[in-house]
Amino acid sequence: MMTNIRNFSIIAHIDHGKSTLADRLIQKVGLVEDRQFRDQILDNMDIERERGITIKSQVVTLPYVNHKGESFELNLIDTPGHVDFSYEVSRALTSCEGVLLVVDASQGVEAQTLANLYAALEHNLEIIPVINKIDLPSADIDRVKEQIEVDLGLDSDLSILCSAKEGTGIDDILEAITMMVPAPTGGMDEPLRALIFDAHYDPYRGVIISSRIFTGRISTGDTIRLMSNKATYRVEEVGIFQIRNIPRESLEAGEVGYIIAGIKRIRDVRVGDTITLDTEPASTPLPGFRIIKPVVFSSIYPMSSEDYGALNDALDKYVLNDASLVFQKDSSAALGMGFRCGFLGLLHLEIVQERLEREFGQSIIMTVPSVEYHFTLTDGKKVHIDNPLYYPDPATIDKSLEPYIRTSILIPERYMGAVMDLCLERRGENSKFNYPTQGRVEILFDMPLAEVLYDFYDRLKTVTQGYGSFDYDLLDYRESDLVRLDILVNSERVDALSQIVHKDRARARAVHACDRLKDEIPRHLFKIPIQGAIGGTIIARSTISPFRKDVTAKCYGGDITRKRKLLEKQKKGKKRMKMIGSVAIPQSAFVAVFKSEST
Repeated sequence: MMTNIRNFSIIAHIDHGKSTLADRLIQKVGLVEDRQFRDQILDNMDIERERGITIKSQVVTLPYVNHKGESFELNLIDTPGHVDFSYEVSRALTSCEGVLLVVDASQGVEAQTLANLYAALEHNLEIIPVINKIDLPSADIDRVKEQIEVDLGLDSDLSILCSAKEGTGIDDILEAITMMVPAPTGGMDEPLRALIFDAHYDPYRGVIISSRIFTGRISTGDTIRLMSNKATYRVEEVGIFQIRNIPRESLEAGEVGYIIAGIKRIRDVRVGDTITLDTEPASTPLPGFRIIKPVVFSSIYPMSSEDYGALNDALDKYVLNDASLVFQKDSSAALGMGFRCGFLGLLHLEIVQERLEREFGQSIIMTVPSVEYHFTLTDGKKVHIDNPLYYPDPATIDKSLEPYIRTSILIPERYMGAVMDLCLERRGENSKFNYPTQGRVEILFDMPLAEVLYDFYDRLKTVTQGYGSFDYDLLDYRESDLVRLDILVNSERVDALSQIVHKDRARARAVHACDRLKDEIPRHLFKIPIQGAIGGTIIARSTISPFRKDVTAKCYGGDITRKRKLLEKQKKGKKRMKMIGSVAIPQSAFVAVFKSEST
């Protein structure tokens, strides 16, 4: 019965105990025996468990009997917590009627807590505040309740106190879900409309779609149609998630479950798409679908050119599990054949790199992350560039634009000066301040996305001693003075080290790159100049001194002209060697240049 179904999600800032709370709910309803249980049971990947973050959203159906003896089907739709995966979060929230908003009793309300609250309010969801980690010695429940009232505008008297680690307050949360989260609505007699909010690849069954049924019914043997690309498939199996897949004859309006239909590639299935029946299609899809576009770009090259084929196979397999990674073939004079990849953000980039190395055994080099820039040329043509190699001729550029973001930084008031300096150094503008509660300040800045890519988050954590929290939204493209910074080693341009940067930041970046390369490139028998250049203008330089053999060692005493003659002969030899000798740049040098600046 639809009246006994509750669809809910858990949202929280990173590390506020979302996965631990999900673990306790699963244990409480007896879905997993204690001997089979492990922490972060919904996080399947090793990298999720190590970093303590959720990368892929998961679903689990919890059978629950309340204190009155009524049976409920509680569908927990777990969501990723990081800003890079915000579109996945929004699709998961569309599938719910309510959320548990978890706040850490010692950390309080943070930047992503606010961002998640606004996302839940946009979808008109019932919000149940949960104050977690009340067992910590540093827990300040009264302060957090005040923040829930003032910062979030919610009734703190409705907040539930719990310790997910120790299991206290879990019964209260389950009861609150059944009482406060509304039952789903939707007609059984209407045409099938099901929202795809996630999908993952099974090597034996193909793509397994996670779906919320809004109207109608889907059964085994039905022919379904994906409304975005009109592709049709025959349903092999439907069912619900209870840690493992439990098959059912059909899924009906209001329910959440999985659909297996022999789909071979995850790219054919798009998050946010609507499924309908091919025989009796719905007239309009569910709202909110959009194709996810990458915002950060980087090239991936194998450590050894012989591994190019293996890297190609690894990327083909990887996109079966992660449809948001976009890649195409690329090549570099310094690094050989590789791939130009598009990512949702820096965390997504890191995860792709780590998974390729761990799961597929690939040793790779990544070029400096870049964003997509827009250029208007003097002939009126508009070009979009995400690779510095394709930077247009400066003489033909009429206007250059770069993407801006609106950053929201929540900090204790005492760190305000240091954070302001950091944001202004990164070309932040249009600053606004909110004072949610006493002693805390929210700073809003408009900043270029490229300035956040490098080490902004690490620097923020450093200057705020770990107390700063950060969230951002993409704004628009704004006019900017952009140049291409080239790095020359022994007077030859190394294309893999080229960057598009703001003119004012070019000198600092060039000095950083030259100094790092000087430390990493081994000394040769000839002098190696390392230069940073904009066009034909050199703006920074470091020099690697040569090895020098003491050719005068065998001259004991005697005329100085004899020694000078030997030194001149050596000098000519080194000059000739420099003209024909090539500099061996180790792989570590590329990695070193892209590491965060020390300043």
